Amino acid sequence: MRALLLLWPLALAAAASASEPVHYDWFEYAGRDAALEAPLPPGHYRNPVLAGFYPDPAAIRVGERYYLVNSTFSYFPGLPISESRDLVHWTTIGHVIDRPAQMDFDGQRISRGLFAATLAFHDGLFYVVCTEVDGGGNFVVTAQDPAGPWSDPVWLKEVDGIDPSLFFDDDGKAYLLNNGEPEGEPRYEGHRAIWIQQFDVAAQRTVGPRKVVVNGGVDLSRRPIWIEGPHLYKRQGWYYLSAAEGGTGPQHSQVVLRSRSPWGPYQPYEHNPILTQRDLPDGRADPVVNAGHADLVEATDGSWWAVFLASRSYGAGHYNTGRETWLLPVRWKHGWPTILPAGQAIAQVVAGPSSMRRDAVQAPLGGNFTWRDEFDRATLDNAWTYLRAPKRPWADLKARPGELTIDPLAEGLDSLHNPSFLARRQQHLTFDASAALDVPAQPGTAAGLAAFQNETHWYFLGMRRVGERVELFLEKRAGDNTETVARTQVEAGVGLKLKISGDAGAYSFAYDADGHGWKWLRRDEDGTVLSTSVAGGFVGTMLGPYARAEPAR
Repeated sequence: MRALLLLWPLALAAAASASEPVHYDWFEYAGRDAALEAPLPPGHYRNPVLAGFYPDPAAIRVGERYYLVNSTFSYFPGLPISESRDLVHWTTIGHVIDRPAQMDFDGQRISRGLFAATLAFHDGLFYVVCTEVDGGGNFVVTAQDPAGPWSDPVWLKEVDGIDPSLFFDDDGKAYLLNNGEPEGEPRYEGHRAIWIQQFDVAAQRTVGPRKVVVNGGVDLSRRPIWIEGPHLYKRQGWYYLSAAEGGTGPQHSQVVLRSRSPWGPYQPYEHNPILTQRDLPDGRADPVVNAGHADLVEATDGSWWAVFLASRSYGAGHYNTGRETWLLPVRWKHGWPTILPAGQAIAQVVAGPSSMRRDAVQAPLGGNFTWRDEFDRATLDNAWTYLRAPKRPWADLKARPGELTIDPLAEGLDSLHNPSFLARRQQHLTFDASAALDVPAQPGTAAGLAAFQNETHWYFLGMRRVGERVELFLEKRAGDNTETVARTQVEAGVGLKLKISGDAGAYSFAYDADGHGWKWLRRDEDGTVLSTSVAGGFVGTMLGPYARAEPAR
């Protein structure tokens, strides 16, 4: 047995070296949620403004433009930067972590890696501070252009915890806030604190004493949990500290406190939380859950707005699209910012800012739309991402111009390394994801489309050459084991089309091997295995081309 185990990596290496490249002619994603079908009234926009796996939004305004960053955990490139002229219509312009040399996520589960990042701008320079939870802790990077390039990380070894943010005061001083353990022993599970410390901009490190400014949450006697994601703002002589409280699930919320000094003491708002959906009844139509982790932005017209995360759920609290970016106006009442009254549901159609562009559409980041990639560009579209940073360039647009060529790796979707899977976010509860690809001429390659939530929860609709025929199969992983739940053999020429269709908790898998239309390989498979409530973690379902080198059968 030991000899066989020693030979297995050699067999995989041989399969990888002998595997045949796979060519994809196109990929198409189409979303059609019923809740997004109603016509928009003039001057309104749809929530979420960034649909799909776009969690932990943090935003700033620089002049007439807004910039936003989201968490990406162990996906690469990491930390997308999006730009907008009106807070509604966003375009991804680059990524903070876009060079493998900047950060290595190998060996990390997909919900580890890069936690909540925040943006700041000061004296002509953009700053991002973030946490790499399993690979160095907190760090700062800078750029003159938010589209990049961004600097290599400067590690803040003296700062523990997660969720750092920078605040630049009008007296020239800078401060770093973050979540960390409280002073002394935590009193209960989830007992955390918000710390503040002065930040030396020139040296890019914290200096001087640290201080706890929020212990536990707005009311320690109620044993609040997971105070995190702090942001500090200054308005009319007050310092406002806003943070998430209650964890990332259905009890998530946003709270606010204020002080006359950045060092405190901070007084909580008597009507906290200023945003939550935890007090709404189950069974409501088109439920939105998990609302919190907000950042506030002052618009060009003096109005204030909040970007925050929330999830569209179905059934018993399932959501496959992950935590998304939403937008709501902020009202100031008696010197306090408020986002949503208690007991009020988050609207999916909202009156927009006065600067909102009337002739623009939110696709492909919001609303219903069809998005197609013909692979006819010089570089991959910003919508595509990898599971961890690739060690070598296995995705190629130049080998056969107008096609995506994937050089299959031996890594499976259950790997903690980099499989040859090109991933795009699922952004709707109801969707189709399809692609056309060439059938390999020889055995040793499996290729098709994957729907991936994490290393232990995914589907792979694939095909492989078996003699003169083509075997179509559906693999499913929902825990510790991978099983083949359907297979068939067909006659096929060079071309083949594959499709994954989702409808809330039901996923169906189809193929077209002869150009005569779709045939179902499997219908109404359990899609809840791709939901966060079942799979766990902090990400959303991703879809896209996947090819795997395997020993010839």
